[in-house]
Amino acid sequence: MALQIRKISGKFQNSKGSFMGTVELDPKTGLIVSIQKDKVLQSSNAEELLFDPDKFTIFSGFGDIHVHAREDESGKHKYKEDFLSAGNAAINGGVIHIADMPNNPIPPTDDITYSKKRELADHSPVRITLYAGIGPHTKPLKAHVPYKAFMGPSIGELFFYSNEQLEETIRHYKGCNISFHCEDPEILEKSQNETYHEDRRPAIAETLATDFALYLIEKYELVGKLCHYSTEEGLKKIIEARKRGVKVKCEVTPTHLYFDRTMLTDENRHWFQMNPPLRGPEDKEALLKGVKEGWIDFLATDHAPHSIEEKLKGTSGISQLDTYSLFVTWLYKTAGISLEKISEICAENPGDFVAEFLPKEYGKGFGKIEEGYCGSFTVLDFETPTTFKKEDIKSKSGWSPFEGVTFPGSIASVIHLGKKVK
Repeated sequence: MALQIRKISGKFQNSKGSFMGTVELDPKTGLIVSIQKDKVLQSSNAEELLFDPDKFTIFSGFGDIHVHAREDESGKHKYKEDFLSAGNAAINGGVIHIADMPNNPIPPTDDITYSKKRELADHSPVRITLYAGIGPHTKPLKAHVPYKAFMGPSIGELFFYSNEQLEETIRHYKGCNISFHCEDPEILEKSQNETYHEDRRPAIAETLATDFALYLIEKYELVGKLCHYSTEEGLKKIIEARKRGVKVKCEVTPTHLYFDRTMLTDENRHWFQMNPPLRGPEDKEALLKGVKEGWIDFLATDHAPHSIEEKLKGTSGISQLDTYSLFVTWLYKTAGISLEKISEICAENPGDFVAEFLPKEYGKGFGKIEEGYCGSFTVLDFETPTTFKKEDIKSKSGWSPFEGVTFPGSIASVIHLGKKVK
């Protein structure tokens, strides 16, 4: 059993900048009780950790708000991943809370199915926020939860066949927190006979669906989020909507920031099959620019842990929880994303997103180095490179698109509610 840590000291980073100091934790709750800026411990022991400020950067613990942990009461997909293995993969990747999507064999679309999945999720070593699913004819839950709507067919059976069917359902969810998978079902239907997966799910499917999602968010006063964004044109629409006051935020995945369609070959194409697919280099550059300029709010993996056999047969989805923080070192060292922006999209914004859905034991929640927040931290070393190997994977999937990639930094430590878990 991990020993409770009482103090953490070194160089801390948030969206406003960095500061030297010591954070004291409540040994019973693991919450932050005080912050002493400009006061750094002189030595380290089992209960008081000193991270050399010349080598390590301490962030509030990272959160990934788009994960497919696969487990539900049916147990049918536990061979892909379960809440325990997803939590272990998260910690391995420097992540201390995740949010799980609802496209399960038994989707959580009402209070009973949601409650049963909630009981299973509580077995995880990290906090898991659960999205409830929205499908044809569903209604809001009595419980206060975030929701996910698949606008067109993806993985699972929880999706809509037309925009009319979608709006007929969404009108019941006025004012709710809803995340959208933006792919237009009619475009997907028209494109299904194209040779390549990237052409069967073309960019126009995302941009048209974005128009309709923004319309729904504005008309029904939703707290909206657009998932795993991938296109330059669609991002322009999001920016225009935000400028006119629409409450919409968006995610981007590591794969859409690191890879693009020009990198695909007949040998690797199946590994990179996902929804939405990889786009062109110009889209990738636009997304990186969107992160730098503050138009993209979350780095979220869309971790989809299918088995190696399923990937070889053409199943869509990419396993990448294990590499979350290693990818962050690439964002900073190679892509030129500031540490302030990294703190915002990896810690603070994910923490803000889940805060209203957390039980009381998490205090004020995740993402900030302030009194009353969780004593959970992701500690990175930006100077020691790491080559990620297959044997480093904790996800049940057993594979990663980043196998063999050398990242410019490494994960020094992960602390969750005052306990050193990595």
